Amino acid sequence: MFNQPMLRDDALKGKTIVVTGGGTGLGKAMGTYFLKLGANLVITSRKLEVLQKTADEMAAETGGKVLAVQCDVRDNEQVENLLIKTLEKFGKVDGLLNNAAGNFISPTERLSANAFSTIIDIVLKGTVNCTLAFGKHWIKAKQPATVLNIVTTYAFTGSAYVVPSACAKGGVLALTRSLAVEWGKYGIRTNAIAPGPFPTKGAWDRLLPGDLAEKFDFKNRVPLNRVGDNQELANLAAFLISDFSSYINGEIITIDGGEWLQGAGQMNGLEAIPTEMWDMLEQMTRSAKGS
Repeated sequence: MFNQPMLRDDALKGKTIVVTGGGTGLGKAMGTYFLKLGANLVITSRKLEVLQKTADEMAAETGGKVLAVQCDVRDNEQVENLLIKTLEKFGKVDGLLNNAAGNFISPTERLSANAFSTIIDIVLKGTVNCTLAFGKHWIKAKQPATVLNIVTTYAFTGSAYVVPSACAKGGVLALTRSLAVEWGKYGIRTNAIAPGPFPTKGAWDRLLPGDLAEKFDFKNRVPLNRVGDNQELANLAAFLISDFSSYINGEIITIDGGEWLQGAGQMNGLEAIPTEMWDMLEQMTRSAKGS
């Protein structure tokens, strides 16, 4: 595993990046790396106490400037306030990382309409709310900028037992590609990352409660036989937010060790066949050819 920082130290110097869901887990990991690369950072979540604690930790670790803004991305007024607070503090904003999400496992027939709507509202509508608020500001200001969305590999395959999330992430994927074309003329790039298994304490405890995480060992589904390291995801996010990726627009970059392809190939399950059985099968195949 190569988990070292990728970009040069000043790669995001002078840029201001907003990360939704930035108080914990992967949002925190990506935001911390942005700071190390010289960016000003704004992090948001619904819990201000957790958020402020994270902001103080980040600032102490990196020496960078971090603004914590309480924001429920489902509420347009709070999203507009996020933009205002960001501009008041830093004067401009250069990038938006739509990372806020919600998810849980359940047979779909057990879901209430409200349970379904909750995930759609956070993941899809929340991403739309933030993207529209910031996008309208950038277009009016004639300012080039970058939107980076976090989706998932089942945004393009679908997945049982997380149907609300699959629907919402699929919508975000469509939003990413659509706006890449429509807003490209304004100098606004829109890309997405589809991570595979990157275990984080809070999110994975909710997604796989109890001993489910041990029984459903994700690394067994990944051809590289491991889960992702947070720095690997942070490296990719920083690259896509930075000017080094200025000709990448409308792309969904998968970083999953080959996991979704492992499940896609019809014969991929044959990896379970031991070597000696392959020898026997080869002899049987040759015999069949000769007959």
